[in-house]
Formats: sequence, structure tokens, C-alpha cells
Amino acid sequence: MCSKIKGEKQERQEEVIKFLASFLPAEIEGWRATREDTLYNPETIFSYIDGAGEVYRAFNFRWLLVRRYEKENQPAITVDFFDMGRSEEAFGVFTHDLEGERVPLGQDGLYKGGWLAFWKDKFYVSIYSEKETEEIKRVLLALGKEISQAIPGEGPRPLILDYLPDGWDKNQAHYFHSLPILNYHFFVSSENWLELDQTTEAVLAWKWKKPGKKIHLLIIHYPEEARAQRAIKKFLENYLPEADESGLARTENGFWDGARAQGNLGMVVFGAESAEEIEALINQVLEKLNKKK
Repeated sequence: MCSKIKGEKQERQEEVIKFLASFLPAEIEGWRATREDTLYNPETIFSYIDGAGEVYRAFNFRWLLVRRYEKENQPAITVDFFDMGRSEEAFGVFTHDLEGERVPLGQDGLYKGGWLAFWKDKFYVSIYSEKETEEIKRVLLALGKEISQAIPGEGPRPLILDYLPDGWDKNQAHYFHSLPILNYHFFVSSENWLELDQTTEAVLAWKWKKPGKKIHLLIIHYPEEARAQRAIKKFLENYLPEADESGLARTENGFWDGARAQGNLGMVVFGAESAEEIEALINQVLEKLNKKK
């Protein structure tokens, strides 16, 4: 029985490799895939990426196919091709690192110093080289274009993005589920007062208020209204115990923080210039929510 299960698992992995490899070219401008592709899952990814594997696990990735392209006397090029299961998760892992130059690849693309990343449908693609040259950049973009064109369809972005107020840049917003990802972008606490987990969806956006000072807006969708109320209540009691009945408080640095729950949504503002600014932002989010009903 054990050998049969092992054989079925091996057969399944071979099918996945064949499927994912079908989106990748065998050759690009003289760079050729000279080694066998390697497949990783959420249990084995740490043997490849080590600590950073937790980021991809936080977005529920299914499979990772790694292909290495080589050309004589040239730096190697590596493609990390992720099947994230859902387009929302592919978008989310793309938003984890938003530094770089926007490029027209997939549904969103970024290029930074020998690294190209984009997402399309349920796939997230990371392409990088050990060394950056003008030729390498051109080849990375050409390879990315071929892979993007091989993916036939597009997928929806997370609906929670639509709740951001007008004037907030969705291209700089981070979508995620868990507390470690929130803390990576904006540290709140090691305690999970907001009850973030794989059943919640969150978006964190920001705007410059003045040089060196940002205002952050966190919107969380909970599976139940009662949980949204409980999480925001717990957050206020622990993070902002001086908050008034409206859930707002002026902090030691002179700025304002606040939080409120409405329906299935939790809304938190960090670093506003006034209580009125927080009220205005929350009202704009709720207006967006009501339009979706």
C-alpha cells in the first residue's frame, strides 16, 4: 500500500511538472534550460528558499517549478514559477515587494536590478539573474513576455481593494491574510489582536502626509460580523487603550490612530493628522462598501 501511494504521488508530481513547464520556453536568445526542472510544494520549499518560504506559504501557494537557463560565458537566469491556486493569492504575493520599475507584463509587473516579477491569473513569476547587464535586462523582459503570453487568461484582483478611498494608490497597496505579513510592512504587535489568519483578507495602503511621515489605512474583511466586532474591540483595548467611544485617540507623537468595525469590515488608521481625518477615511470606506451591496 505504501509503495502504491508513493507511486501515485510521484505520478501526480510528474503531471504538475509537465503542466507548469508548458508555460516556459526551452530556450530564449541562446539561454537554454540545461538541467531538469525542480518542483517544490509547501512542505519542501524550505530546501530551496529557506526562511523566505514562509512568505509564499502565507499566500497558500500550491506548487513552485524552478527552471535554470544557461548560456556560455553569460550569467545564468532562474525562473521561479508559482501556481498560487487563486489569482487573488498571486496578486498578494506580488504585492509583498513593490519596489522597482513598473513594466507592462502580466497583469502587473516590476523590474529591479536583475530581478523581474509579475503575476497573471493564478500564477506568480519571479525571474532573476546572478548579474545584471543591459543584455540580461533585455533577455529577462523577453523571457517574461513569452511566459506571460503563454498564460491564456487573467484573474480577478481581490475585491477588498475596491474599498480603498479615492486618491489612494492601489499599485502601492499590500494584500495579505496573516499577522507576520502585516508586521513586515507596518509593525503593529506580536500579539494577534486583530485575529488575522487564512480566513481573513486584508489590504494595507499608505499616503505621504509630509516628508518622512505616512498615514496608513488597514482594511480587514472577516468571515463573520461578530468576529470583526470582537477583533477591533480587542485591538482597541490593547493597542489603543486611551481611545474614546468612537475608537479614536491622539498618540504620543501628536498624530491620531483609530479603529472601527462595520459589518464584516474592520478599519484601522495609523498616523492621521486629526480625528476628523480618520472619520472621513472610515466614511469613504463605508461608502465604497455600500455601493458594492
